[in-house]
Amino acid sequence: MEAKKSILKGDKYLWGTYFALCFVSVISMYSASGTLSYGSGDTFDPVLRHALFLAAGTLLVYLIHRVHYKWLRIAGFPLLVVACVMLIYALFFGEKINAAARWISVFGIRLQPSELAKMGVVITISYFLAKGQCENGVDNKAFKKTLLAVLVPCLLIFTENLSTTLLIGTMAFCMMLVAGVSLKKLGLLLVLALTFVLGVLYAAKKLDTDNTAEQKRNLFTKVVHRANTWNERLTFFSDKEEIPEYFKATEDDNYQTHHACMAIANSHGIGVGPGNSRERDYLPQAYSDFIYAIIIEESGILGGLLVMFLYLSILFRALRNAKKCTHAFPAFLMLGIAMLIVFQAIINMAVATSLIPVTGQPLPLISRGGTSVVITCCYFGMMLSISRYAAMEGENGNPDAERAAVVAEEPVPEDISAPNPNLTD
Repeated sequence: MEAKKSILKGDKYLWGTYFALCFVSVISMYSASGTLSYGSGDTFDPVLRHALFLAAGTLLVYLIHRVHYKWLRIAGFPLLVVACVMLIYALFFGEKINAAARWISVFGIRLQPSELAKMGVVITISYFLAKGQCENGVDNKAFKKTLLAVLVPCLLIFTENLSTTLLIGTMAFCMMLVAGVSLKKLGLLLVLALTFVLGVLYAAKKLDTDNTAEQKRNLFTKVVHRANTWNERLTFFSDKEEIPEYFKATEDDNYQTHHACMAIANSHGIGVGPGNSRERDYLPQAYSDFIYAIIIEESGILGGLLVMFLYLSILFRALRNAKKCTHAFPAFLMLGIAMLIVFQAIINMAVATSLIPVTGQPLPLISRGGTSVVITCCYFGMMLSISRYAAMEGENGNPDAERAAVVAEEPVPEDISAPNPNLTD
């Protein structure tokens, strides 16, 4: 037990949540990867590949959680710049899957630059918002820098991945609200963002045509080439009939949502048991975008609620740790990371249960995907570093002597002097 304590630092609850999600991930991947196993000819190949990513990610969690959080703000802006360069490269030379250029290959490794962009954005705007703290919340200079750090990557991601753009924007909006940006500015920002998105969707619908030559001549449809796909998904979602999805015929338009609903209905509320999923062989992306439907099919409503609780508990635990931080930067970063993970999980679960239109957001740490898994592991390492070094008090309510000694010994950058505006009294 003493050895364990010496190895795993920081918030033990976050460690427990991380390992619980990893366990759920391996079990779910084994159950949901039937089509992948059939394609490779090896039953265990997909789950072993996924477990390898989780093992590498766990090593990153351990390494990052031992790095002082103050170093993160130095890495944030360079990471954002590199991610933006990679996003530009992906737009012109990226690998297209389902007509979306979201992937690039670096030394033979396929990466999704938008995942790096999310990390760069959350670190960078945490720094700007903390640096710009003043009596009235956040000064105008810091507010403009924050907008720029969000706007540039969002515009680069927007044409290929609307849901990721909305995820980053929602996270940034909530962080600005927490940091003390005036409600007037946030209200105006929200109106402008909604006007832009709705305007793009409306223009795409008006300019929609079956004439291929005309599409090529139209600059708008060439740039925002996925807008019609977005409109089709929104139209299909809004035109649902009262007939339950389970009783409808399977067609091209409803193939994904139909089989997801069939998976949930097949659980009968109690689940069919691990490895007994029927829909994993029919549901597209059962191991990725729709893995939550397979989890419900096999473990029932209670299993689905347990997974949801694990994600929501990350946000509540992050809020608890953020309130213990004496300075603004670690508090903002802790909350921003937690919101990225939890908001993405909510989107994925809502899609799998047909509560919102189909998007391409994976379930963090559980869905198959190398870049997403590794980046999520890095997020956990960062949160654990903050809980280790930035918490105002130890677990027993007294100053953490060990943390103070480590901080005194390690050469670290100066912290931003701005106090945490949400500090617990």
